[in-house]
Amino acid sequence: MAKSRNKSSRRAAAVVRPTREAAEDAVRTLLRWAGDDPSREGLLDTPGRVVRAYEEHFAGYGHDPKLVLARTFEEVEGYDEMIVLTDIRFESHCEHHMAPIIGKVHIGYLPDRRVVGISKLARLVEVYAKRLQIQEKLTAQIADTLQEVLKPRGVAVVVEAAHECMTTRGVHKPGVSMVTSRMVGAFREDQMTRREFLSIVELTGRAAPPNT
Repeated sequence: MAKSRNKSSRRAAAVVRPTREAAEDAVRTLLRWAGDDPSREGLLDTPGRVVRAYEEHFAGYGHDPKLVLARTFEEVEGYDEMIVLTDIRFESHCEHHMAPIIGKVHIGYLPDRRVVGISKLARLVEVYAKRLQIQEKLTAQIADTLQEVLKPRGVAVVVEAAHECMTTRGVHKPGVSMVTSRMVGAFREDQMTRREFLSIVELTGRAAPPNT
């Protein structure tokens, strides 16, 4: 029991956020470690800029993804066919190297009397993307949260992304993209439903103008 309490205490201590001043000092330390002088003119404001950028990059920690989907609509005139939102662009950062992950998400679900505003789907992606991530976890989080809160007959999520931890460092392989998917309910159990969703994603991909 004592060991369990100690582990809980360590976890609680680990998530205590440092002050802004401490965060900026950490940036100065990294600048010195890189071999530069944080007191020179060009770097004087860099710690503050980096901390503000981090507030934007990791804003997802300050939001509850389930609350994003809290408001639903039931007046859909009995509509029960597939709802698909494609090409939801996102920017995230990998938890291994803190390098950018840039890509797009395709979401589909089969409603069971309730639907959610399409902007909420994009917002759900944003909340999870604005955290340190791996793509596999991001994919599962989006699908599982939508299934848990909305309780549709099924959910499908496909994520396509480029990882700068692979393109700008390490193996240096630009032009490589990673694809992950999560199929829940009818999308997992029914091949025809899954194929319909994937064909819509493929069709919209072909129809999209270049460089989007």
